[in-house]
Amino acid sequence: MIDLYYWPTPNGHKITMFLEETGIPYTIKPVNIGKGEQFNPDFLKIAPNNRMPAIVDHAPADGGAPISIFESGAILIYLAEKTGKFMPSDIRKKFDVLQWLMWQMGGLGPMAGQNHHFVQYAPEKIPYAMTRYINETNRLYGVLNRRLTDREFVAGDYSIADMAAYPWIVPYQRQQQKLEDFPHLKRWFEAIYARPATARAYAVAKTVNPTKAPVVDEESKKILFGQTAQKA
Repeated sequence: MIDLYYWPTPNGHKITMFLEETGIPYTIKPVNIGKGEQFNPDFLKIAPNNRMPAIVDHAPADGGAPISIFESGAILIYLAEKTGKFMPSDIRKKFDVLQWLMWQMGGLGPMAGQNHHFVQYAPEKIPYAMTRYINETNRLYGVLNRRLTDREFVAGDYSIADMAAYPWIVPYQRQQQKLEDFPHLKRWFEAIYARPATARAYAVAKTVNPTKAPVVDEESKKILFGQTAQKA
């Protein structure tokens, strides 16, 4: 059994997508990041970076004590190795998947996240910052679109690299992007959207946060965007 510490964000969706694809039994442990639950001392024992998602695997492959993992990319790698699914064993194919997973973790996610911040949440609209991150998001969409020119999924077969990237494309309109500008990406996006496991994963989000309330109130902004080492 997997305990998944989760809130419906792109990084959270990555893990429910994998779990729903594989059918691994899991229990959702909601972490309402708008209320500061990510700073709970018990959660920090699992996720010292005070970010979700995180997991605790109560049945690790070695048969030993439960294993806790934080960082969505690390969780995906762990689950792929645990199940033998969605990451090839062949060294070339494996690292093709891993390099695109790292591309998402180091590029698409952080840049789209800054796009969301400056376009949606920043208390003052800073044209330079907005343009900077909208353009960088656009560039990354272009990278992904070119990659998908001659293959169905990012690394050939459907993999954790696709699961990592897809949730960051879902809010494309908020990111000021048009899927029509990226035909190969659009085809890929629609193929993943149509997967039954993707629908189940996003249905989980509705049970955890039924109102789909965005982070808009000032107290939530202070919690999410006002952190320093001392405050955290």
